[in-house]
Amino acid sequence: MVSAGDFKNGLTVEIEGVVYQILEFQHVKPGKGAAFVRTKLKNIINGGVVEKTFRPTEKFENAHIERKEMQYLYNDGDLFNFMDNETFEQIAVNAETVGDSLKFVKENDNVKLSSYQGSVFAIEPPLTVELEITETEPGFKGDTAQGATKPAIVETGAQVNVPLFVEQGEKIKIDTRTGDYLSRA
Repeated sequence: MVSAGDFKNGLTVEIEGVVYQILEFQHVKPGKGAAFVRTKLKNIINGGVVEKTFRPTEKFENAHIERKEMQYLYNDGDLFNFMDNETFEQIAVNAETVGDSLKFVKENDNVKLSSYQGSVFAIEPPLTVELEITETEPGFKGDTAQGATKPAIVETGAQVNVPLFVEQGEKIKIDTRTGDYLSRA
């Protein structure tokens, strides 16, 4: 149990059956009346952000979020299969939970699965990945004054904008958070 007076940024708590992560908190002591804690909370399941106020003495259950590194094995229809690197146990996660978090991840790459009470709610890909370009149009010298890009399809099927000098068959580094081209690999 944790009281509202002990809130810290990043702490996960269960409030009215919903698991929230504390993004911001502020202890407020007005001139009149009792002190209170103003918070900004993020629902970890659906990502929604809400603002709530609490009395400092209110108590909430700690919500333990488990983050485990697992290997992405393969996609079987609408199920994505992962393997624990230590126990070799395999689990399947439905496509709705995965969303587009694996669009830059190849089979056999490691990802982090976040779960609460045994149910997976989020998948974190590595921050950067190296992928080969499978399809892009050739770039021509003199096409632009500066910084022009062209679309390219990488080996996972995702589309990325790359500079004109990058050719088909090259490996590139991609930031998985934004989907931006970083450099040649």
